[in-house]
Amino acid sequence: MTTDVVIVGAGGMGREMFGVIRLLNARAVGARPWRVLGFVDDYPTEENVARVRRLGVPFLGGTRWLADGPAGLAVALGVGHPRLRRETDAALARYGLPAATVVHPAAEIGPDCVFGEGLFAAGGARVTTNVVLGRQVHLNQNCTVGHDSVLGDHVSVNPLAAVSGYCRLDDGVMVGTTAAVLPGLRVGRDAVVGAGACVTRDVPADTVVAGVPARPVVPGSAADARPVVVPAHGRQDEVDHPA
Repeated sequence: MTTDVVIVGAGGMGREMFGVIRLLNARAVGARPWRVLGFVDDYPTEENVARVRRLGVPFLGGTRWLADGPAGLAVALGVGHPRLRRETDAALARYGLPAATVVHPAAEIGPDCVFGEGLFAAGGARVTTNVVLGRQVHLNQNCTVGHDSVLGDHVSVNPLAAVSGYCRLDDGVMVGTTAAVLPGLRVGRDAVVGAGACVTRDVPADTVVAGVPARPVVPGSAADARPVVVPAHGRQDEVDHPA
C-alpha cells in the first residue's frame, strides 16, 4: 500500500520536499511509502517545470487538477514564503484534501511536542521538547526550536536559525537564515526577522527587523518590504526578501 501525494509548488521548496520524500521512501522498512503523482503550480516558470521533469516526475498543471485527483490523495504544500503559503493553503481548502506531513529522517522532534497538519522539517532541523507547532510550519535545514516554544500557523524558520526556549512566533512569522530569537520573546504575526539578526526584545506584528540587536528597518507593515506575490506558487516563491 502507498499514500498518493501531489506537491503544490514547482519552486525550490517543492523540489526540496520531493527530495525528502524520496529519501523517506528509500529508508521505509515496513512503513507505508509515498507515491508522488507529480507537481501542480498555477504560475510555474518554464525553468521550474523543466527542473521538475528532470526529477523524473510529471508536471500535472494547475491546482485545478486536484479537484479530480484519486481518492485518498494528500497534498504537500511546497511554498516557502509564509504569506504565500497561507494564501495557497486557504485556496486549496476547497478540495478538502489532507496536508502531508514531511519530516526528514535526520530531523529531530523531541518528546511531548505537538504539531499541526503539513509540517515540513528538513534535514538537521531540531525541535527539543514541549513545543507546539501550528499548521503548515516549515523548519528548514539545521534550524533549532527550543523547549516550551509555540509557533503559529505558516511560520518559517530558515536554515541555521535558532529560536530559543519559551518563545512565541505568531502566525506567518519568518525567521531568516542564521538569525536568533532570544529566550522568552514574542514575534508578532507576519513579522520578518532578517538574516543574521539577533532578536533581544519583542517584535510587533507586521514589522521587519534586522541587525544585532535587531531593530525595525522598514516603516509601516512587513508586507511593504516583501515582494508582491500571487497565489500558487513557483513564479515569485523564491524572490529575494530580508530573510
